[in-house]
This record gives sequence, structure tokens and C-alpha cells, in this order.
Amino acid sequence: MNKILLPAITAMAIASGAACAGTATVKTDVVSQAENTINTSSLLGTITTLASDEFEGRSPGTKGEATTIAYIAAQFATLGLAPGNPDGTYFQKVPLVSTLSAPQLSYSIAGKNTTLKFPDDFVAWSPRAQTSLKLNSDMVFVGYGVIAPEYHWDDYKGMDMKGKTLVMLINDPPVVDPKDPSKLDPNMFGGKAMTYYGRWTYKYEIAAKLGAAAAIIIHETKPASYPYEVIRNSWSRENFTVKTDGDPSNYPAVPSWMQLDRAKEMLRASGHDYEQLKQAALSPNFKPISLGTTANFALESKRQEIASNNVVGKIEGSDPVLKNEYIVISAHWDHFGIDTSLPGPRTNQIFHGARDNASGVGALLELAKAFKSLPVAPKRTIVFVATTAEERGLLGAQYYATHPLYPLKRTLVNINIDGINTWGRTSDVSITGSGKSSTDDLVRKYAKAHGRTAVDDARQEAGSFYRADQFELAKVGVPGVYLGGGTQFIGKPAGYGMQKADEYTGHDYHKVSDIVRADWDLNGAVDDIRILFDIGYDIAQGNSYPQWRANAEFKAARDAMMKAAN
Repeated sequence: MNKILLPAITAMAIASGAACAGTATVKTDVVSQAENTINTSSLLGTITTLASDEFEGRSPGTKGEATTIAYIAAQFATLGLAPGNPDGTYFQKVPLVSTLSAPQLSYSIAGKNTTLKFPDDFVAWSPRAQTSLKLNSDMVFVGYGVIAPEYHWDDYKGMDMKGKTLVMLINDPPVVDPKDPSKLDPNMFGGKAMTYYGRWTYKYEIAAKLGAAAAIIIHETKPASYPYEVIRNSWSRENFTVKTDGDPSNYPAVPSWMQLDRAKEMLRASGHDYEQLKQAALSPNFKPISLGTTANFALESKRQEIASNNVVGKIEGSDPVLKNEYIVISAHWDHFGIDTSLPGPRTNQIFHGARDNASGVGALLELAKAFKSLPVAPKRTIVFVATTAEERGLLGAQYYATHPLYPLKRTLVNINIDGINTWGRTSDVSITGSGKSSTDDLVRKYAKAHGRTAVDDARQEAGSFYRADQFELAKVGVPGVYLGGGTQFIGKPAGYGMQKADEYTGHDYHKVSDIVRADWDLNGAVDDIRILFDIGYDIAQGNSYPQWRANAEFKAARDAMMKAAN
């Protein structure tokens, strides 16, 4: 904790008989009244507006962005939030580079050339500045593409990867528990839970660090937790990076994915069996395998600079000292815009993004309304951030984390909302990324206060904590709260929740069909948002920072930040 603020906080607690903590933990009429401002009607209204055709799929740098950020800023102003940027505006400019690549890919084995079809067989693009790129390089299978010293795991074994095309498996190594072959080893890569080593972002980062020319991730639906169609819809059109002085350091020249059946065919042609390679990659003794195959990439790209925006509002804290500490509440506003190559009328070409993430922005505004309804503002300042370009690699959150409007050393927590429960009330609520910080205790506490149970993420293997905006702030040390909808639906049969989640992922996730549905029931979402309000209020009023657990991968960043501050 910042040593300038610590004496004031300690003195306050002594003077009030530690009443500060009591204020945050006892449900008062004032808190209940604020919670009750959160309702299904206004929540649905926001989602319906943002997911309408008028907002054109909310892609960064388009008319859809202009309409979206103007709407959110107007809502902040109507609710009485002050402009969140210290420059007096509701906007934080986020400089992006847009790249539209037309890629070609073939592979050559013993003089025989096989051409793949974009985007059905593969997806590729280039974040490099050159608009024309040709690349012919040897392909090397590198297993899961992981270097993890804490697990004594190195898929590269020191081999030179400069100029190679790396072929990688999705997710991190699912190492079997030696004590129980039916389970994964909890001491290796989080057991069932996916770690950051399994994310595509890590795989491209390590490929770039090792000097690889390209990286191909073999897409497989089950370990990825979404079908190949999501890859095609997400990455086959315009892509974005945060503008830098040079080429982005977190990508090789060509990042790409390959559809599973095409990858199996390629490996078979090179004399290898996909399943046997997967099995070999499960050993810490695995060594890279040269495939005797050449990858031939050719890309023509169009690049342009995009001036995008995070939208930021705030409620200044009421305490003269603690107002200089911050709770950040976030939700991304962007989606995938319009794809005019799709058949049908214009509405069938728009990626409406109703659940992903018009619903999160709706929840953000409900929380802003609730906090603003308090007769006295919370002691600490609440900052509301609607981020850009989350769908393109968490870029708006990444930019805020590296260009914070308020000091990160005095930012206690990031409460992030990305998708809400649209299927009714549940008796439970899940903690995405459970076990990482003391915020878990607050989720359990306030779930119980609402007659519910907080549980670990039912699908830890999906790695959802690493796929949403709170991850970018976690990387720089700020603890996060990210709730997943519960799975035990009241009045519904067992398995109903998982069934609905599977239906959404399989049929609507990152597709034009993510629209507002007539059969939605947002009462469960309201229950979840009220828990988030209680958590935010507790932290805003309390006298201690949320803390990373001792084994959390983000603890070192927080410790270093606080050490530097003191």
C-alpha cells in the first residue's frame, strides 16, 4: 500500500473503531436501495440499442464506433458521471493500426505443392509494416510451443527457430495425473484449468521472441472451446494492433491458424500422424520435429491508422484522502462490424454482438447508475471504462494498462464484465480465474448474502480469465473480478446451464446471430450485477487492498509496483 495514504487510512480506522470495514460489510437500506436501481428493463434497453443495426456491429474505426462511443458518453453524462479522462473528456484515444491481409498459403513436400484455401482451410495475416510479404520457410512441429521453467518444461530445447514456421497445438499440455490416469495432474499447467501458456497470444509471443518467421496454430474445437468458424469470423478480415514505433513485438511476421483436417493431411503427407505427435508432445522430454516441409506464404496487406477510443466516466470519491485510490469497472464496447460478403439482407451481415458485449456495457451502465444513486459517493473513486478492440486482442484494455489515466499503484481492483447470463436465475455464480486473489472471498461473501453459492469456473479448461480485459490489468499487477454465470438454474433440469452455454458457443458466438432474443430472462443477470455492486462498494469503502494469492502469476508484478511506489 502507498505509504503516503497508509497513515491516513490507519488513523481513520482507529478513530472510528474500525467502523470503516463495518460500513462495507453490513447491508444498509442505502445499499439495498442502490442495488434496486439495477433492473431488467433498463439493462435490456441498453443491449437492444447497442445491438441494433444502427450501431453496425461496433467495429473500431467505423461509423459504428462513432455512434457507439457517442451513445456511451451520453449515457455517462445523463447518469451524472464526470468525464473520466483528466483532460476533461469522456474519451481516451487509443491509436490502432488496421491491417487487411489477402493471404495465400501452400506447403511443399519433396517437390509436390499443395495449396490451401483461405479462410476455410487457414487464416493468416501480417502485422508487419510492409504491404507485400513473401515467405518460404521450413516447418517445425514444436508441440504445445511452451517454455515454462516453473514446470520444468521446454518444448524448444534450445534449438534455433530463427526464420522457421512453427506448427503448434492449441491449449497447454494436458499432462495426466500419475496418481489417477482419469484426471490431469493438478501440479502441471493448472491441471484441468488452462494457463496463459495455452492462449494463442502466448504462442505467438514466444514464436516472435525466438525469431520465428511464422506460427501456425492447429485449431481443434474441444481444447480451444470454440469451433473453427470463430477463428474464421474473428481473424479472416480486418485485424488490429496498438500503434507502436516499430513492428509489434508480440507477433511473428505471419501469425496463422490451420483447420484441423487440413493440418492432419499436411502432417500425414510429411510422414507423421497427428495423434502420435500429440502424444509425443505430452512428454517434458519432447524435442522439436522438423517436418521436411516448406511453408509458402504470400500476403498483400492494406494498412491504415485508426483513432479509436476507450470511453471513460468517473464518480469521484467522497473521502479527501481515499478519493485518490481507484476501482476500475470495465466492459468492452466493440464487436466485428459488417461483413458484406455474407448472403442476405444487410441485417444478416451485421455482427450485432448482443451478449458479446452489448450486455456487458449494459451491466456497466447499471452499475454506474447504482453507484451514482448513493446519497454519498463511495470513499474511493470509481472509474468506468468501456474499452475498444477487445475482440482484436484486448487492445483497449492493453492500452489503458500501459497508459493509465489514474495510477495503477493506487488502483485496487478491476471489475470486468464480458457477457451476462440471459437464461434466468441461478442458485450459484462462478468465479472465473478462481484461486488467484482475495477477491474470491468477496464473491463468496456477497453471493451468500444474496442466498447464492459462489463456485469455481465450471470450464476452467477454456482459460476464460486470459480471454477478457481484466487480464491486461492483471498482467501489470491489478487484481481482477470476472464473474461467469451460474450453472444451477432455478426451476430448470440439471445440465440446462451447460446446454445453453454450448448452444451459444456453437451457434452464436462471434457470429451475426448473436442478437437479442425474445426468450431472454435477465433476472439472473441482475442478480449477478448486484453482487458486483456489493463487491465494488466493499472495496471502495474498506481499508485494505485486494491481494494476489502467493502462487498467482501476477503477484510479482504487483509486488514490484508497490515496492517502487514506496
